[in-house]
Amino acid sequence: MSESGPADQNGSVIHKSAGLARFIAINGLLFWFCALLLGGCWKSKPEPLSPSQVHAITREFAATASSSGPAGTSVWIANRASAKQPAAFDGVSVTIRVDTNGQAGRAALSRLVQALDKVAARHKLTPDPPREKGGVTRLVFRREDKVTHEIEIAGHSAKPSQEETAQEGAPLAIILDDLGNDRGAAEAIFSLPYPLTISVLPNHPHSVDIAEEAHRRGYEVLLHLPMQANGPEKPEAEELYPGMPSGQVARLVEGMVNAVPYAVGVNNHQGSQATSNAALMKELMPVLRERGLFYIDSRTAATTVAYDTAREDGVRTGFRNVPFLDDLAETGAVRKQLEIAMREARRKGGGIAIGHPHPATLQALKEMLPAAQKQGVRLVFASDLVH
Repeated sequence: MSESGPADQNGSVIHKSAGLARFIAINGLLFWFCALLLGGCWKSKPEPLSPSQVHAITREFAATASSSGPAGTSVWIANRASAKQPAAFDGVSVTIRVDTNGQAGRAALSRLVQALDKVAARHKLTPDPPREKGGVTRLVFRREDKVTHEIEIAGHSAKPSQEETAQEGAPLAIILDDLGNDRGAAEAIFSLPYPLTISVLPNHPHSVDIAEEAHRRGYEVLLHLPMQANGPEKPEAEELYPGMPSGQVARLVEGMVNAVPYAVGVNNHQGSQATSNAALMKELMPVLRERGLFYIDSRTAATTVAYDTAREDGVRTGFRNVPFLDDLAETGAVRKQLEIAMREARRKGGGIAIGHPHPATLQALKEMLPAAQKQGVRLVFASDLVH
């Protein structure tokens, strides 16, 4: 009895020590497993994106394409993702004004794709292998198996025809706005083989097909954004006006941009009252910046603050710095205004002119633009003169 007691006690101690060791080992494995899980070795699937999150990433893609592409890059986005259509995804169309078959163009395309891939990686989007067809590079991004974005990148000539303007001379951009109602007026513009900028009113009978055809033919497209005037001018059904409720500016502008395919910038339609209102312009500019759009101040009022606000908010911008071409819509009067525009472009080192698709205006352009080179003027797009 006296010898068995100590032996049982020692055995018990040994047994307890072995059990404790196993307990520590098992719990150590569990701790290690949890650490791996929390540390990211066993990553959970990323959460699906809501339509608003998809749209936010789309704006980031657009801004990145605008800043990373070569000079003159244009971007248009389509916010298609919606809760009502779960399979829908957003689209981004990027046009770089270089030949992507050449060495410089391929390098520019590669840099742009890399920049877009970085945006996708930040948001845990997975890219499909890029596809190329007919000079268009198509990028598809997914969250898990669901497509969230499709981006098309196309190389594009800076001139719509072989009848090129001179490479030397003062740059002059001619914007023709108020398009959207008359398809015949648009066709007359399309017969002019020069780099003209077309500004299209949203939600008019031919807004979409004019914008699409202008882009296809190589013209630059702007949204002609309706804004409240001071005078008796007939307002659009929807327009920006001072004192709009908070958030309504963004919703209205987003809808209008989506209504004009391939719009790469904005200029104001009327707007002498709206562009003079600092608070309204302060609400507008972040919307344009997020979508990579530039702003051309039509300067319909001397009191406008739009250009200055755009610069303060980091939006690429320019303004009409020569007289309107067709306040008097007579061919002779428009010719004189074009002469002034060319002279002022030479004097100022560049000019932005604005006219309208009146028959007299188009006739004067047809007569005078072939002589632009001899006048020391180089015709360019509006995007070439924003900073």
